[in-house]
Amino acid sequence: MELFLLSNGKLTDDAPLLGYAQPQLHAMIAQRGIRSAVLVPYAIIRGDHQQRAAELSASLGVTVRCVQDFATPVAAIEQAELILVSGGNTWLLNQMLHESGLIVAIQRAVRERAVPYVGWSAGCNVATPSIRTTNDMPVRSSVVLPALGLFPVQINPHYLDAHASGHMGETRDERLAEFCAVNPEESVIALREGSFLHVHENQLSYFSVRGEDFKVFRHNQPIQACRDATALQVLVPFRCD
Repeated sequence: MELFLLSNGKLTDDAPLLGYAQPQLHAMIAQRGIRSAVLVPYAIIRGDHQQRAAELSASLGVTVRCVQDFATPVAAIEQAELILVSGGNTWLLNQMLHESGLIVAIQRAVRERAVPYVGWSAGCNVATPSIRTTNDMPVRSSVVLPALGLFPVQINPHYLDAHASGHMGETRDERLAEFCAVNPEESVIALREGSFLHVHENQLSYFSVRGEDFKVFRHNQPIQACRDATALQVLVPFRCD
């Protein structure tokens, strides 16, 4: 199984999409001889799906087609050499994955055919057991459906631990601590911008283009700041480095 779970798609507006992960993504594409990819763009609400596919094609050097360009979304995944799941609204994305029959299709492609999965932001969220640690508003449906469950721990992308002056609402740390208090058996990995988790076969690695840490939230435990994946060994079935 190969997963790239990215916190975000771009570091700046003019940067190439997935640019900060290009070295690892290009190496994977070359090693596998991948020539095409399928984009699941359901999370994109105000953008153009075909434009997103074109951006990804330019960034990754492969032909990228949207799932709606195939006879059915399931057929698209069954033919995929590489699955790309875009950021956007996590609630809409997860609902559309269920309605389009893509939950099982993607699970089987990744687990049985070893098709690489690349998801950023919302696409990262839906790779976990559920979308309960998304930052997004439930614009379409407030029903919390199971997600893909390819990665066994909840992730919070776009993590920011800053506290703006004059802001009286909960901080991100407080919201994630509340999640752990209500769900004490679960943990949350908080990924900052420009960082991602990479699962290759049975190996889990952490990358940050800015050299920053990620954080782990657990009930009744101090927030843990980590700079490599070894801290996750007790939470995942992979070898961590």
